[in-house]
Amino acid sequence: MTPPPSDFIIALPEISLLIVACLVLLIEAYSQSKVAAYLTTILGLLLTSVLIVFAGSADIQFAFGGLYINDAMGVTLKLLTCFAAIMAVIYSRQYLADRGMLGGDYLSLLLFAVLGMMVMISAAHFLSLYLGLELLSLSLYAMVALRRDDVRASEAAMKYFVLGALASGLLLYGMSLLYGLSGSLELGRVAETINYGVKSEMVLVFALVFVVAGLGFKLGAAPFHMWIPDVYQGAPTAVTLFVGSAPKLAAFAFAMRLLVDGLQPAHGDWQQMLAVMAVASLAIGNLAAIMQTNIKRMLAYSTISHMGFLLLGIMSGSLAGYSAAMFYAVTYVLMSLGSFGMVTYMSRAGVEAEELDDYKGLNSKHPWLAAVMGMIMLSMAGLPPFVGFYAKLTVLQSLVGAGWLWLALVAVFFSLIGAYYYLRIVKLMYFDAPASSETIPVSHAGDARMLLSANGLAILLLGILPQPLMTLCAYSIQMSLR
Repeated sequence: MTPPPSDFIIALPEISLLIVACLVLLIEAYSQSKVAAYLTTILGLLLTSVLIVFAGSADIQFAFGGLYINDAMGVTLKLLTCFAAIMAVIYSRQYLADRGMLGGDYLSLLLFAVLGMMVMISAAHFLSLYLGLELLSLSLYAMVALRRDDVRASEAAMKYFVLGALASGLLLYGMSLLYGLSGSLELGRVAETINYGVKSEMVLVFALVFVVAGLGFKLGAAPFHMWIPDVYQGAPTAVTLFVGSAPKLAAFAFAMRLLVDGLQPAHGDWQQMLAVMAVASLAIGNLAAIMQTNIKRMLAYSTISHMGFLLLGIMSGSLAGYSAAMFYAVTYVLMSLGSFGMVTYMSRAGVEAEELDDYKGLNSKHPWLAAVMGMIMLSMAGLPPFVGFYAKLTVLQSLVGAGWLWLALVAVFFSLIGAYYYLRIVKLMYFDAPASSETIPVSHAGDARMLLSANGLAILLLGILPQPLMTLCAYSIQMSLR
């Protein structure tokens, strides 16, 4: 018998990331070196990834008196979160440098946001869950408002902050009701109490309503979606890239910890709420996206529809559904990084490539960029042989397997509607004349160009060979729900 690792060894990735975030602030304060802060951020995230593998465990381990859980799902999601953050930093480097935003303030906020995500992913207690959520949220509020001279960014940050505070209050009130019913803040003990029966079913339902409402806001699901289009459009594109990608992995983990680990015995109640939110997200997201002329706003409504699919996987209440939802979250983050990465790459000093007209005739000027963007859009539409097709297929299979055939048909119907605005981008790139003759210099952000190529090819290869990633997601969920 080997002794269990100490609490600090289990939490070593979070501790190292906190040290790196503080180090980036010190570099900015004393050396004023943008390159040093950038490289330190990349190396710090790589070091954290190594420590996640080192401290990770296939068995379920608890630390800090039950506040922290170390399991397979947590290890996988934290590792993917770090890689997503690295991609976001590389994509946004040139964009931030052109606008004088590449520095310790932005990079440290990004690292603190990643730290909040990691705490959320490994939370086994209401306190740690809420602490991670607020650390992430406060960092994102500041990142959105980073360009103080930009009226749109300030307005977006204010809307995000006010609505985020409201959602946090709803979530906190729901948690307090659950504490009153169970007498514990540990997710496992809350589940045990609900399983054996609570004194008031009415209070439990009220608590679930508040918790699911707060969760819906953090996911960006309808009818709690009103912040997403304004924030995505108003924030600097580099910030939108980060806000629209990596936090979705943490939001999925948040839903799993809260609903599955803590509220699984009340599955019949929250399942119906998720079904309503999922259908509303699919309808509002896909229908509203058709009318958009701003690509960031279009992708914002697209995010709402994708979160509807994610909720469909979770609400099925089965191992297959949870695995499908995790697979969907991972593939969505990959596609979101590619789409917003393309918008960031095409934006240059004094040029914001935010309008759909900016992508007219892209194939005639930059054939490879058009091909990569086309692969991303076709994958988001759910067309084979790209990975987005298998992400939607696995969710639909889990729904049919759980007896929700009508929901699967609704999801297919709205996916067909959603294919229109994705294919519109492809049509603009390949069949319309360019709006201007200006081209992107070959030397412009070579690292981002290579990463975009790898991102597009990954979407294609994972569509041809989706089984390894699907197996990883299924294994992570299965090992975490033992």
